[in-house]
Amino acid sequence: MQRCRQRLTSQIRRAGLPSDHAMAATRTAILAQRYERSVLPCGLRVLTTTLPHTNAVSILLVFAAGSRHEPAELAGVSHLLEHLAFKGTKKRPTPREIADVVESVGGALNAYTDREVTGYWCRLALPHYEQGLDVLADMARNSLFRQEDIDREKQVVYEEIRASNDSPGSRVASLEDELLWPDQAMGRDVAGSAESVSGIGREAMLGYMERQHVASNAVLAVAGGTSHDDVVAQAERLLGDLPGGEPLPWIPFEDNLAGPVVRVEYRKTEQAHVSIGLHGVSMLDDDRHALGFLSTVLGGTMGSRLFEEVREKRGLAYAISSYTRQYRDCGALSIALGAEPRRAAEAVRVVMAELERARSGVTDEELARAREVSKGRLLLRMEESRAVASSLGIQELLKGEVRTVEQMVADLDAVTTDDVARAALRALRPEKLVVAVVGPFRGPSAFAKHVRF
Repeated sequence: MQRCRQRLTSQIRRAGLPSDHAMAATRTAILAQRYERSVLPCGLRVLTTTLPHTNAVSILLVFAAGSRHEPAELAGVSHLLEHLAFKGTKKRPTPREIADVVESVGGALNAYTDREVTGYWCRLALPHYEQGLDVLADMARNSLFRQEDIDREKQVVYEEIRASNDSPGSRVASLEDELLWPDQAMGRDVAGSAESVSGIGREAMLGYMERQHVASNAVLAVAGGTSHDDVVAQAERLLGDLPGGEPLPWIPFEDNLAGPVVRVEYRKTEQAHVSIGLHGVSMLDDDRHALGFLSTVLGGTMGSRLFEEVREKRGLAYAISSYTRQYRDCGALSIALGAEPRRAAEAVRVVMAELERARSGVTDEELARAREVSKGRLLLRMEESRAVASSLGIQELLKGEVRTVEQMVADLDAVTTDDVARAALRALRPEKLVVAVVGPFRGPSAFAKHVRF
């Protein structure tokens, strides 16, 4: 046995896989990550983390511009602007010229829109990072917004919305949000609707951009083998004249849910798609980590309560999971599953029983396991430069402060079973419970009788 073990160790070393010592050193390096912060005269915040262990550099230029900033008549404008940034600039008039800056050197270029932010990012090798920063600044500052591009890209957005609606899994998630946050910006699809997007004119779109794409409403975050001083110098050259101004405020969450609420949307599908949601806590709430641990215990791993009860013991679903989402002033705890239609109501009944049990909190053993799961996922995620840049940018933009990896691990270590029990009672309330179902059902009655604690 010892010889086999020695032989395996030799094979691992020859294969170039990390030793225990190397992995420990990597963990130490991740925990020791520090960041530097500067503010340009225009007001743009620049944050960097130097990662000597990687040849990659990730750059994120992020604005506080999302669906929570949009009046109803402009629903989807942030997402539409993000699309149009790739259509052409004065310096690079075609989409291909924009993409080639990064893709021609083996990098990746993309963007995303969420409820609270729009982010433009690229990831590329260290020798080319300056051209990556150049193209992001160019897209953010000098997009042409030609009418023909707007008309064409609206058609693309319509197809994106239709594709999402045609996917039962995506549709049930959107339906859950509509139920959790009824008749308000938080509950709207980030892309808007075909009707709202079609009504957005060029002048209104540019007026919105001029309010949101200002220096005080933006953060540039860079992670990789760069120096802070060099990034600041490049940012000053490329973004130093970013205009100022007062951006639109985000639209506060309105607590107008009177649950429990069940809604069924008929689809002739082979599987029933179910999304169960509860009001959670905000990204600044003291119970955010405790609620995250509760979610991990419920459905965050293959050893979780819901996986054991729904899949392993009863075979009701192939996959079931739970997760939390956190925003500036609100959040959600969600459970997603798919089940054979005849057994979907039974699956919901089992989930409700587990939510009732979770109101008593978790055991010491469960908390210890959830803590290690969360810390492990954090450390693995923060090995990658893009995740580091995203953490820097989003924390600075939305929270106004940045917690280092070491501080985040300390926050996780500080959570107790009493904290989880308190968070459970805060979140697991029937009056803040919704169940969305997409599948071959004509009404909610089969599910409604189980939706209670």
